[in-house]
Amino acid sequence: MTKHKIYTMSLASVYPHYVTKAEKKGRTKSEVDEIIRWLTGYSQVKLEAQLEKQTDFETFFAEAPQLNPSRALIKGVICGIRVEDIEEPTMREIRYLDKLIDELAKGKTMEKILRK
Repeated sequence: MTKHKIYTMSLASVYPHYVTKAEKKGRTKSEVDEIIRWLTGYSQVKLEAQLEKQTDFETFFAEAPQLNPSRALIKGVICGIRVEDIEEPTMREIRYLDKLIDELAKGKTMEKILRK
């Protein structure tokens, strides 16, 4: 079975789109970074290093220091698919990130986005 194309894409190639999506709705790059750090456990320095290294999504999530246990609380539809129904672990992590960025762009408070 071949891997989905997104697994081999670098986070750095998609990251500017996350930031642009957030900024168009009056949110900030630092909020995007906070979401990524919350989800993965990367520090800001290590996140920036991953972006600089052009790390692909599969490696980025595989090497994540501490995937947040509260990420299981992320529910809803992204790209027409319910995130909680995605069985493949790496794809689920990618879609969790997509969903959180979506929530940021839709104006949800950081407290709600980070499931506090």
